[in-house]
Amino acid sequence: MKNMFDLSGKSALVTGGTRGLGRGMAEGLAEAGAKVVIVGSSAGVLKTAEELRAKGLDVAGIRADLGERDKIPAMFNEALKMLGGKIDILLNDAGVQRRNHCEDFTLEDWDTVMNVNLNAVFVLCQLAGREMLKQGSGKIINMASMLSFFGGFTVPAYAASKGAVAQLTKALSNEWAGKNIQVNAIAPGYMATEMNTALINDNGRNTEILARIPAGRWGTPEDMKGLAVFLASNASNYVSGAVIPLDGGYLAK
Repeated sequence: MKNMFDLSGKSALVTGGTRGLGRGMAEGLAEAGAKVVIVGSSAGVLKTAEELRAKGLDVAGIRADLGERDKIPAMFNEALKMLGGKIDILLNDAGVQRRNHCEDFTLEDWDTVMNVNLNAVFVLCQLAGREMLKQGSGKIINMASMLSFFGGFTVPAYAASKGAVAQLTKALSNEWAGKNIQVNAIAPGYMATEMNTALINDNGRNTEILARIPAGRWGTPEDMKGLAVFLASNASNYVSGAVIPLDGGYLAK
């Protein structure tokens, strides 16, 4: 049974791996034995990779802006070389957030969110998918959200992008599951990360959110590791096209 979750010899590309949930999942994959390349938009990605290597994990970093679509293929090819010419796991965690009332939300902010949260996800899925089809196997894990199910407030672009990621995950699965490539998505609940600082600091909303979470707390990057490793491993070989909530029971209440 332990061998089903063993990622030794596997190569993984994780976007958004500098901090928060992405870092937690990248660390989890590496702890399970995978060779991991993390991608981030700041120089912090190199520091994170160094910190993880200091723990004895096989992690390297690439600095890249996923909002620049034309530069994504070069980044992917660089990562592929660093991974030894193969990619077994793609985990798309990179994401950005912009907040404003719908009537005031700018098209610039809309494009910024869509470029990173959706367009880059599709491009990377396509690039990784081509390699995985040649290999005859692969695991793709996309990052959905509670806003794949709900509309949210003051985040129209984020909600639209995460709804689209859920549907993209299903579309890719329909075409690739029969070719031994499993494509799934994780839908994190309310997580104590930098992106949710505004909610955490809003006493009213924080109290409202906690009242609906049966687990009684916000999630953490550590909570993401188990599901990420499961979806990246042979244990999930018959799981594809799923959007799995990781929310402390929030959706069930």
